[in-house]
Amino acid sequence: PIHFSSRALPNPSTHLESSPSSSVIVIVHHLFSFTSLYPTYQIVNMSLIEIIANDRLGRKVRVKCSSEDTVGDLKKLIGAQTGTDPSKIQLKKWYTIYKDHITLADYEIHDGMSLEMY
Repeated sequence: PIHFSSRALPNPSTHLESSPSSSVIVIVHHLFSFTSLYPTYQIVNMSLIEIIANDRLGRKVRVKCSSEDTVGDLKKLIGAQTGTDPSKIQLKKWYTIYKDHITLADYEIHDGMSLEMY
């Protein structure tokens, strides 16, 4: 049992555990309920998605990432594969320029989508 006063509830903590498969990450949220002093756990499966970045010169880069990654994280992965400085990469789809601090899920970028790389 966990004992604490109602004035000082602990902050929820998040623990990451890798599964044997490289395509699935399990996130376990440690939550405290007001009705129970015992912690409850919620397990969320997040599979990796594959994004295709096309530089419009014939080079296509396939990158595996999570939909919870930011565009900046995606640029770092693309930069690691292409040898390009991530700060010099600009990702677009039609006329939308993607901003570094926003997640792929927020932009509704899904598995198999192609982005233009400038």
